[in-house]
Amino acid sequence: MTLTTPAVFETVPLEPEFRPAELVSREWLTSGYVRVRVAGEALHSFRAPGADDHVRLFFAPVGGPVPTTPEEWRELPSREYTPMNADPDAGWVEFDLVIHGEGPGSTWAATAPLGSRVAVAGPRRSSQVCGEPDAWFLAGDETAVPAISRFLRARRPGTSARVILEVAEVNELVPIPTEAGTHVTILVRGTDSLAAALAALGERDRPQGSVLGFVAAEAEIVPAARALLLDRWGLPAEAVITKGYWRR
Repeated sequence: MTLTTPAVFETVPLEPEFRPAELVSREWLTSGYVRVRVAGEALHSFRAPGADDHVRLFFAPVGGPVPTTPEEWRELPSREYTPMNADPDAGWVEFDLVIHGEGPGSTWAATAPLGSRVAVAGPRRSSQVCGEPDAWFLAGDETAVPAISRFLRARRPGTSARVILEVAEVNELVPIPTEAGTHVTILVRGTDSLAAALAALGERDRPQGSVLGFVAAEAEIVPAARALLLDRWGLPAEAVITKGYWRR
């Protein structure tokens, strides 16, 4: 394969908005991974064009007063998430959340009654793909599944994609798009590690042609990801996204 059109990520600023909504459905994808849908009139204008776009969810207390201004919402617990699915015409957005510990996002996603109030803020910027890569390299943990899934859905049909995911045992069957050209490796945390898998990849493992690389997981994965994509594979910096989505 020869290099075709070089592809890069380009950051585009967006006009941030603050959108009140409510929880309308919950679907358990695994025992530790849940999809929630929030809906509301304000979400008719929602857009998050990039696969790695982030918004901040603010959680109103169950049974408590509902904030009426952005300033009141900002006083409440909040967390950042990647939108998984959205239908602006119908006015809803879906998020896939990992259930772990007792953080405000996990607790709300697992237990909040339908009708619970929430606010969706952002995204402030979007990392959009310019050009058509010959191949994708996508890796991460459960928190990266929405972004990885969106990258896979948006790629040119048949484009090669290698996916490596490290997940807890309960999330081994977390859904990932597996159209033609997709090779998925699932690593079970505690038995295998994403850091070790990245370290084991060398120059001969680099896909041919123009490659876009995305790795997101716990913050300590970033050096291993950059060593692979930038140093050993020699990808240009603008063709790489490496992120620590959370800290241990």
